[in-house]
This record gives sequence, structure tokens and C-alpha cells, in this order.
Amino acid sequence: MQGVFGIFLGTFLIGLREGLEATLIVSIVGAFLKRNGQPMRPMFAGVALAVLISVAVGVGLDLLSATLPQAQQEMMETVINAVAVVFVTSMIIWMNRNAARLKGELEHEAQQALNRGGALALVVMAFLAVLKEGFETSVFLLAAAETSHGNRWMAVLGGATGIALSIALGAGLYYGGLKLNLGRFFRITGVFLVLIAAGLVLGGLRTAHEAGWVTVGQQQALDLSAWIPSQSVLGALVTGVFGIPADPRLVEVMGWLLYAVPVLVVFLWPARRAATPRTRSRLLAATSALLLIVAAILAITTPAGSSPRAARTVTDRSGHTAKVAMMTGPHGRELTVAPEGSSTVSSITLIPAGDQTVDGLPVQAWQASEAAGADGAPAVTLDQLLSMTGGRLPVGLAIGRTPGPFLGQWVTTTVYTVLAQGDSVISAQATSNRTAILTGGGLTGAKTVSLGGLPTDWSTSSAEDHSTTAEIVANDRDHAEGRLWRVWAPLAIAGLALVCAVGDSLGAQ
Repeated sequence: MQGVFGIFLGTFLIGLREGLEATLIVSIVGAFLKRNGQPMRPMFAGVALAVLISVAVGVGLDLLSATLPQAQQEMMETVINAVAVVFVTSMIIWMNRNAARLKGELEHEAQQALNRGGALALVVMAFLAVLKEGFETSVFLLAAAETSHGNRWMAVLGGATGIALSIALGAGLYYGGLKLNLGRFFRITGVFLVLIAAGLVLGGLRTAHEAGWVTVGQQQALDLSAWIPSQSVLGALVTGVFGIPADPRLVEVMGWLLYAVPVLVVFLWPARRAATPRTRSRLLAATSALLLIVAAILAITTPAGSSPRAARTVTDRSGHTAKVAMMTGPHGRELTVAPEGSSTVSSITLIPAGDQTVDGLPVQAWQASEAAGADGAPAVTLDQLLSMTGGRLPVGLAIGRTPGPFLGQWVTTTVYTVLAQGDSVISAQATSNRTAILTGGGLTGAKTVSLGGLPTDWSTSSAEDHSTTAEIVANDRDHAEGRLWRVWAPLAIAGLALVCAVGDSLGAQ
């Protein structure tokens, strides 16, 4: 119940903040129409149309998301979260700079619209204003609802309640019975919206991971379960309003900090303490240089990680060992077999045999088939057949009825099967099938018998297969974490440095 309250409160603030801006514009346009003796009905019709379009956009996006497969749903949620963050950030920064004089500016724009195009221009102004705010609200509420863990209707109810209260506040301002410090109101609610948007950044990174887009930085960075228990008011506020889970991942914490800290600094920086142009230019230049140094240090000093073992040891039925490895040869992918104690290396050209999963690791299957030719003696006795088949005569042969010896024509085929990821061999085996066509020795006609494999058949150890798979999984995870600190973090920091440098150059102009 407390988690539901947190979700309700978060979307309530969104609806209140966005709805009040649209309501202010509509109330000012209505006042100008009334003052000039123009009918109000066209304005209300335009506002109603804008609201319907906005609702249709939100419902359409929600229905589209519901029809998509799970992975594509996660992709769409990530995109919606990103769009919502862009919307709310631009709105917060603009409102922070213009909230104190917002009403005067709106009245000035309404007067200009009235002078240029009469009542129709004011109606269009109200329509576009409500459409803009309504579209932003739909996307923002949809993003919040998708991270509400099943409480979608409560998220919608919170947004609708906030919008209803904003309409009531707008009516109070219109009729003059309510005095509201718009600058202070938008500043206080702006702080909450920055933190809500930071939660959307965190949620977007989580859905991006579930969609397969973000694979780095997935180890748990913090355990907040003791600080924000799920059945507490604090847990409801932190999780429901600000979208912070009890088990944030490293990349999610980094995304939250990289968004929330700069935006809050820009948003809360006192106007009276604004730096002079020269000081501001120096600060931006120094910040840009420092960020570039940090990015370079991360890129240079972060270890690249080790590579998994590529070759494997195999043992045949006679106990002999060999090294097998994957490589790219002149005819494509090849398996090399190097017996220990011998300088002879044989290469088998492989063909793809599909994809498989071993212990959760996606691997590629490869196969090859080789005919070994006639490797048996022309004459073979029952005792020799017994030793070849492990003590059991092939079906159709008996000591009393077919005493042998027989004349044999031999064919042996060896099938190589390899599971690999890149050049890393997960498992490999060589399995032979030896076939003989027997005549004579009491047989009334030619008989084909299968005599099993050869002593030279080999395979990797099953226990080592599992340990190799675990080693590759751990190595992939280490490489992903290395890329996070060696590539992605320096790129993000360098991007911030570029923003500072661009700001410096624009300020110098």
C-alpha cells in the first residue's frame, strides 16, 4: 500500500507541475478573450482537442508497447524514458529562468497574438500550449507508469489528480482569489522533478540492460534494503517517487549521479552569485581540461583484462593426450589437433552446425566428417570381432552358426564436433563409426556390421568443459567492466568536457 502511495505521489507531482503551466496559459488567453468580448467556446474546443490528442498519444504508445515482444517492450520503455528525461530537463531549466516573470511574458505574448490575428490567434495559442504540455505529460506519465511495477492505474490516478488540482489552482488565479508565488512554486517542484527524472535515467538504464543494449556495469553497487525497506513510508517515497531500487547497479548509480548532480547545480545556483563572463570562461576552461585529464587517466590506467584459454587438452581411449584449438585457416574455420610428444599437427576444416547454449553461454557448433578408409585386415575371426565390440558379437553372428573366419571390407568415418565461442573451445570430440561388410565364415550372404569407435577417438573432459565455460563467462564480465571504465566512462567525461568547452567559446563570443 505504501509503494502504491509513492507511485501516486510521484505522478501527482508530474501532473500538477505540467498541468499548472498549461492552465496558466489557458487562463490568460481566456482573460484576454473575455476582456475583448470574444466567445470562450472556441478556446475550450481547442483545449479539449489538444487534451484528446495528448491522451490518444499516451494510450497509443501504451497499446503499442503491450503488443511488442518482451525484449522490444524493454527497448521501447528505454526510448520513452529517454524522451521523458529530455522533456522534463528542458522544461525545468527553462522554467527556472522564466518562472518569476512567466505571467508577464505570457500576457505579453497573448497581447501580441491578439494584435496580429485576433481571437483566432489566441485560440491557436491555447491549443498549441495545451498540446505541448499534454504531449510532454503523456510521455512523462507513461514512463513513470512503466516503472510502477504493476501499479499503472495508480500512476494514472496520481497524474489525473495532479492535473485536476492544477486546473483548480489556475481557476483560482484566473478569478483573483488565489495568490501564488510562481517562481517559488516552480523552484520547489523543480527539485522534485529533477530527482524523479534521475530515477527515470536509472530505470532507463535497467530496461536498456534487459533489452540487451547495456551490458556493462551490472554488478550491484549498493544494498539499500536496510535503508529503504519495501513496507515503509521511506521505501515508498524513495522507490515509488524517485524510482530508486534497493539493489542499484554500478552503471545505474553512475547514470543517476551524472544526471542529478549537474542539473541540480545548474537549477539551484543562485542568480546573485552568477560568475562574471571572464570568471565563468576560466571556470569552464579549467573544468574542461580537468575532465579531459580524468578521461585520459581512466582510458590509460584501466587494465584490459586477460583473454580466456583457447586450446584444450583431449584424451583418447588409449590414454594418449593432444592439444586441440580453433583457428581461421585458408579454407575457413579449422580445428587443429597436435598430439603431445609429436611434431605432427593435423587440421580439420569445419562447417557451422547452428548455435547452442552451454551453462547460459551462447556458443557456436561446428562439425566435420572424414572417411578414414579401410583400416581392418581382410580376414577377421570371431575373437577379433569380440575384442572390437567389447565382448558382444554383432547381431546375426553366433559361434555355432557362423564360426568364421570372415572376409571383411572395412569403412571408417570419424565425426568431429566442436562447441566454441570465437577461438575458445568449449568442448570437442572425435567419434568414429567402423563398419565392415563380412562374407564367408558360415554366412549365407554378405552382412554389414557396425563395430563401434576406434581407440584413437578422443574428447575433452566434461568437468573441464564446465570450468572453461565459467571462465569465459567471468572473462566476458571482466571485459565488459573494463570497457565501462576504459571506454564508456572516458567518453562520457570527454562529452562533458566538450560541453564545457562549447559553453566557454559561446561565452567568449
